[in-house]
Amino acid sequence: MPVRVGLLHPGEMGAAIGEVLVERGHEVLWRPDGRSEATAQRAAAANLTRTDDVTDAEVIMSVCPPHAALEVARSVRGTRALVIDANAVSPMTARQVGEVIGGRWADGGIVGPPPRREGTTRLYLSGKHATEGSELFAGTRLEPVVLDGSSVAASSLKMAYAAWTKGSAALLLAALESARKNGVEDALRVEWSRSLPQLGARWQSAAESAIAKGWRWVGEMNEIAATFESVGLPAGFHEAAAEMFERAARATPTE
Repeated sequence: MPVRVGLLHPGEMGAAIGEVLVERGHEVLWRPDGRSEATAQRAAAANLTRTDDVTDAEVIMSVCPPHAALEVARSVRGTRALVIDANAVSPMTARQVGEVIGGRWADGGIVGPPPRREGTTRLYLSGKHATEGSELFAGTRLEPVVLDGSSVAASSLKMAYAAWTKGSAALLLAALESARKNGVEDALRVEWSRSLPQLGARWQSAAESAIAKGWRWVGEMNEIAATFESVGLPAGFHEAAAEMFERAARATPTE
């Protein structure tokens, strides 16, 4: 049956997920207070419903930058709604989110781009309310996948996946920057074209994404570093990746 879903907050990913839910027949609520005009335009394009109180919903979904996950969780503390926390955070942070919410809660992790077509994006869910949360997305182009085991399995998987996808992008940015500063950028690009021809295009994609989203990925890299450290693995890989994305976020597209 259709339900009301409170969406926190309709950024690029959140708005696309909201649109999927609207197409499924649900009403998706969002609060414009304090949000940008760009956010309002995304919400309107996705046919989301403006409201003063998103907690007046049966389900609340949090899709926000990792550094804000706990703050957003505190904003819905004590709600009777099912809360799906679909943020890129470590399993330790995910457990804190669950403790803050204190009620019905499912851990989530999104893999893939904003779900604009089928087969590209999965929403991993874990915890005792994961199956309930997955039913919202049944038959949509955002594929729900319920994981057994730990209540924070979804966040654990997200951290492991992004450790490679975004972590390797940061390493690629650092490799070319090293070559540039040592005066061998052109030679490196020629060698890439000969021995690793896919890397030129991958570097370009990484550079564009880092400039646009690096500010958001800094927190995600720190969460991955904490995840690695918690299981006795080196945190330095992704602490360095966080620094690369922070540099990219300060740069302009022409730099």
